Amino acid sequence: MRARIRTARKAMVVAAVASLGAGLLAGCADDGGNGGSGSSDGDSGGKTTISVGLFGTMGFKEAGLYAEYEKLNPKIKIAENVVERNENYYPALLNHLTTNSGLLDVQAVEVANIAEVTATQADKLEDMSKAPGVDKSKWLPWKWQQATTKDGKTIGLGTDVGPMAICYRTDLFKKAGLPSDPAEVGKLWSGDWAKLVEVGERYKSKAPEGTFFMDSPGGLIQAILGSEKEKFYDSSGEVIYKTNPAVKAAFDLTADAAKKGLVQSQTQFQPGWNSTIANSKFAAIACPPWMLGTIKGNAKPDAAGKWAVAVAPKGGNWGGTFLTVPKSGKNVKEAQKFVTWLTAPEQQAKLFKVQASFPSAPSTYTMPEVTGATNEMTGDQKIGPIFAEAAKAAPVQVIGPKDQIIMQGLTDNGVILATKGKSAKEAWDSAVKTIDNKLDQ
Repeated sequence: MRARIRTARKAMVVAAVASLGAGLLAGCADDGGNGGSGSSDGDSGGKTTISVGLFGTMGFKEAGLYAEYEKLNPKIKIAENVVERNENYYPALLNHLTTNSGLLDVQAVEVANIAEVTATQADKLEDMSKAPGVDKSKWLPWKWQQATTKDGKTIGLGTDVGPMAICYRTDLFKKAGLPSDPAEVGKLWSGDWAKLVEVGERYKSKAPEGTFFMDSPGGLIQAILGSEKEKFYDSSGEVIYKTNPAVKAAFDLTADAAKKGLVQSQTQFQPGWNSTIANSKFAAIACPPWMLGTIKGNAKPDAAGKWAVAVAPKGGNWGGTFLTVPKSGKNVKEAQKFVTWLTAPEQQAKLFKVQASFPSAPSTYTMPEVTGATNEMTGDQKIGPIFAEAAKAAPVQVIGPKDQIIMQGLTDNGVILATKGKSAKEAWDSAVKTIDNKLDQ
């Protein structure tokens, strides 16, 4: 997500694929963009323009990486084309991949969608494992595997990952009689998500008036399931969300937290949720590195330095993106060179320093940009090592083609209902009905 709006994790699907299919090149359904695709044939002052299709604020431009690449390659111009929400971007991308037309030179794919693209659209995309200068050992093994087909073709290079931690307000923890030092806080719930809920009960007993322990039921269940090897699909590709005990346990634990009033009745990344950050209405949040950007973007200035990062109960991942190169692009070779450079460890480290997008390249975890990383919201705390350990501890998770649909059903039509007086069973039945209807479409 990063100052980035990472909307595989919540949003509105506001248009059908047909209406979005007007063309990724024609503004990419540009609801949050910063310019058209430009030329890909070199009419921009004699330069070759590489068109890049993204969603949200991925930070490449903000970190100065486009300008750096253009300086290193004077005959290249980068034209970024952005759609604000992945739920708007991805249907259009999938439509264009299916028809093999209207694709930009580089297309981003969110981790929630990478399994579907890898399984169904690999023939439309270049095998980046064969691109000059690409070495698979530079990426976390599980990250590389996520974009690799069964026959060994890798259709995208990883940018960031979302290693899980818990961010919390030190001032609110102190007022509730809880420790505020990150090491001590992490010990409170070490090894067990149920312990996190127990800490929430302790918080509630002495909570500052008008505050909740956590921001949302959706954030909690997302974090719990992010630490499981299998959640919605098994390794053979079968949908198992209804029979997987880990999913039901995560759902019930979240519903219990909701029933006890430990989480707000809010949907993440919506205006009401944003305002609760500004008004300091909750004390803790499941927190990949990019979430710090979201917090910063919504918090009031006096919140700076009042947050801290603690180790999550279990290592997990929430988020991450890949860059692909469509075969039908106008500048395939130049696009491959650019993506290879942009995802190299050195650039990933620079991106993290500026944008809080945590690298998927392990070699960066000993670089000063990571080991010495601080954040405006967390003061002088060195946050890089916490996220690095979480990234290494994350399971090699099975990702299915409809993970995003299932997760959204569990949150928007499931656990949120437990904050509105519904029982865990009623909430579960509602989620299952919604999910199965969408999976049948």
